[in-house]
Amino acid sequence: MSVLTESTIRNIELAPQGQLKIDWVQEHMPVLNQLRKEFEQGLPFKGKRVVVCLHLEAKTAYLAKVIQAGGAEVTVVASNPLSTQDDVVAALVAGGIRAHAWHGATAEEYQQHIHQALDFNPDYIIDDGGDLVSTIHQERRELIAHVKGGAEETTTGILRLKAMENKGELGFPMIAVNDAQMKFLFDNRYGTGQSVWDGIMRTTNLVVSGKTVVVAGYGWCGKGVAMRAKGLGARVIVCEVDAVKANEAWMDGFLVMPMLQAAAQGDFFVTVTGDKDVIRGEHFNVMKNGAILANAGHFDVEVNKVELNALAKEKRIVRPNIEEFKMKDGRKLFLLAEGRLVNLAAGDGHPAEVMDMTFALQALSLASLATQTEPLPPKVYPVPYEMDQRVARLKLEALNLKIDELSEEQKAYLSNWVHG
Repeated sequence: MSVLTESTIRNIELAPQGQLKIDWVQEHMPVLNQLRKEFEQGLPFKGKRVVVCLHLEAKTAYLAKVIQAGGAEVTVVASNPLSTQDDVVAALVAGGIRAHAWHGATAEEYQQHIHQALDFNPDYIIDDGGDLVSTIHQERRELIAHVKGGAEETTTGILRLKAMENKGELGFPMIAVNDAQMKFLFDNRYGTGQSVWDGIMRTTNLVVSGKTVVVAGYGWCGKGVAMRAKGLGARVIVCEVDAVKANEAWMDGFLVMPMLQAAAQGDFFVTVTGDKDVIRGEHFNVMKNGAILANAGHFDVEVNKVELNALAKEKRIVRPNIEEFKMKDGRKLFLLAEGRLVNLAAGDGHPAEVMDMTFALQALSLASLATQTEPLPPKVYPVPYEMDQRVARLKLEALNLKIDELSEEQKAYLSNWVHG
């Protein structure tokens, strides 16, 4: 059978325009380009099968091609039905990579695609939010003995993995890519910060300056969203449940208050917590007419859509990716991208230069698992310090930036407690 007949995609004829997108991001991902050269020489994935579950747009596509260049047979599947770009998926299939995804897949189709990808019987996986790992452990347990390990992309996924590890239920080793410095300091902060506002502004065509933005969650993603909102001229309110992060937001110059108080003041709301029901009925009841709701967390549970639907007397689609909910008192609230990841469901996701670092960590993490001489116990592992530093140095080289080096005397001083 051909790769096309083994795939589940919308339209293979879209491949040429998808390839143009992949070519564009490749030009702006120098770290992955360097790793691709190394993988082509060393073939760390020779004879291995890899399933990649990420947002299927051009940058992910190039990661899949880099892993393929390392000798792997690769299958891709979407981690979000609204972020899938059908032309990019077609281009991957045209290039010999199996795919099971299309834009706008129903919940049933989405789960079917996950299972079809797992039918590939992977040796290694890359996951985003834990959908592959969760499905394997709950519905495809026959695969646990075969999967030798994987890497996880997001905060949400790592929370799920650590919960599994703590209960002794994790069946194979997973590397927590999200927790690497070269991931969260740049992808989560600068990538999310820019791409969230790209998605919101592209979708609404409204000004941010002079408005009040409410950011729920002040982790690294929330920091980026708040920072970019401030740069666009907005007044920013941060809502938190963590006292340390709330203090940090205050010291960074933002107002801090509970969501119920902020709900009456906000023009734009962005949730980035990884938890459910962050904005719910009691908040909808006090919001201004015209308030705009967006989510940048992994799952579409942060804005409670069930309660929003129950409170609305009418609803309609007013623009692509904007649903209007008319309340019983006449107020109108607007939900972007069905409450899914606004930066990917209503945009192109993070900039290529940022994802270059994240996906380099993914590729190196997977290669480290594939070249282990002894299998690792089933635990959640951090990205090794040396790998983090290697990606950092490759990025500096690509930017033509140089830094100082410690002398042997300086190293000795730092490692000796006697000297003052």
